[in-house]
Amino acid sequence: MSVYTHLSDDQFAAFCHAFGVSFAKAIPITQGIKNSNWFIQTTEDAEGSYSYVFTLFEERPPEDIAKMAAILNRLKGTLPVAAPLAKSTPKADGSPDYLIQYEDKAITLVPCLSGGHPQQISAAMCRSMGQALATLHNELQSLTPAEKYGVPLYPWDQVRDREIQYMPADEAKLMQDIWQSYETLPLDELPKGLCHLDMFADNTLWDLTDGKETLTGLLDFTEVSVEHYVMDIAITINDFCTIWGTASNGELVEFDRQKMQAFVEGYQAVRPLTAAEQKALPIMLAMAAVTFWLLRLNVIHYNREQGRTGDNIMVKNPDLMKRLAAYHWSQVTATAI
Repeated sequence: MSVYTHLSDDQFAAFCHAFGVSFAKAIPITQGIKNSNWFIQTTEDAEGSYSYVFTLFEERPPEDIAKMAAILNRLKGTLPVAAPLAKSTPKADGSPDYLIQYEDKAITLVPCLSGGHPQQISAAMCRSMGQALATLHNELQSLTPAEKYGVPLYPWDQVRDREIQYMPADEAKLMQDIWQSYETLPLDELPKGLCHLDMFADNTLWDLTDGKETLTGLLDFTEVSVEHYVMDIAITINDFCTIWGTASNGELVEFDRQKMQAFVEGYQAVRPLTAAEQKALPIMLAMAAVTFWLLRLNVIHYNREQGRTGDNIMVKNPDLMKRLAAYHWSQVTATAI
């Protein structure tokens, strides 16, 4: 993720020592938009290699990160996740302590997972991702009550009300139409539970060597909240099944319905969708795109408000999510005719 808070080598060394890790070097990780992250090279690592990821959580309060640690420990052994290391000194009650607090912000240290971020997504990878997300949904049902472990959902309606004032009329209508359609869904009939809500391809790692397409890592559990499972499905489908613009074709947004079918098949092999979820999915795809459209506008808003600038601040293009929302809405309205 982007680096907002800067630490000295002495600070890194002290924090790593608290987790029983010998610090040699910190390498900034510039992808992403929310937290400050570094790869940590230890004194035992070869030059150019690293063993851990050091994260300073810029927005989430420490109590939320403690919940994340419990979630990752629940998934450990079932899915490829990096559970936070425990500090050398446990809590007063003898339980593990996974956090350091620095200026009212939480710090964790987790092992690096193997693999790399995918540059291209195949249908087989979508199927594997569907299976993994369904497994996540099933496994986290044992953490009860779910509300104890999930962080509050972000008030996207407030962001909508702020941003919609500055949109062209056609964009504002698109957002309002999708939102209204979402609110008319039979939401009480849709199963809910702990959801990842940010399972984009850049939050996954894969072994793609020698023709393999093996999922090796699921990352960034800071947004885990109680939400409808079909919303989590829609968020993940939107990224895994879309070809996004590059430097040479920046406005390209191409949704692949065959990949979506593979994802859904993989998901249903582990957790079958209810009839209500299947019916709601097209509108949820549009609503998920709206949510991330607003998220990116919100990041721009707060970067501007807080004076965040520099080459290490990454801002994702909100227009791409707007285009995806428009595509999904066109599919919904075409079916309704």
